[in-house]
Amino acid sequence: MTRINDRIRAPKVRVVSAGGEQLGVMNTRDAIEKAKILGLDLVEITSSTDPPVCKVVDYGKYKYEQSKLKKGKSKAATKMKEVKFRPRTEEHDYNVKLGRAETFLEGGHKLRVALQFRGRENAHREVGFEVMERIKKDLKAMANVDQDARLAGRNILMILSPLPKAQQKRHFVLDHGELIEEDDFDEIDDDVKYDEEIDGPDVAESGDEKSE
Repeated sequence: MTRINDRIRAPKVRVVSAGGEQLGVMNTRDAIEKAKILGLDLVEITSSTDPPVCKVVDYGKYKYEQSKLKKGKSKAATKMKEVKFRPRTEEHDYNVKLGRAETFLEGGHKLRVALQFRGRENAHREVGFEVMERIKKDLKAMANVDQDARLAGRNILMILSPLPKAQQKRHFVLDHGELIEEDDFDEIDDDVKYDEEIDGPDVAESGDEKSE
């Protein structure tokens, strides 16, 4: 909790002006009085130093700016998740994957939908695009399309971003209505190139891919 004015416990503090100017070490009572004369507050911004560092600011404005910074950091920490499909994913597995996709979008994450062809499946890529079109329609109440389905090597990729929370409406639930653990989620770096080819085995998702 941020301490201000009379709540600051240290007898002396290092004071910084609203403009960032170093005002030196002062008796805490004197620093509070100086802030009041200016119509401002003395706000403790660093308590781990000796003496603590305090800033002479408008506390309401300071609190608002700190809130904006936290929101910015939270947004920067958002990961891109991924759900993988095959051209002929079974209906049960499809519903489970859509439930997971909705969970990612509900959590505010962007979503990369990847459909991978293997062997003779490459001869029927139109089937893959039909699956992607179905996915897009099934998730329209949860997401916007940032990048429509397109071919990338042996894969079709599509990028979705979540709708505002108030507009989202889920249609799919996971087995037994339970959510999967975070460890089962796939995360993609924000700077990933969307047109890169995905190699290697499908994501292990409770064994549902192996059953196809």
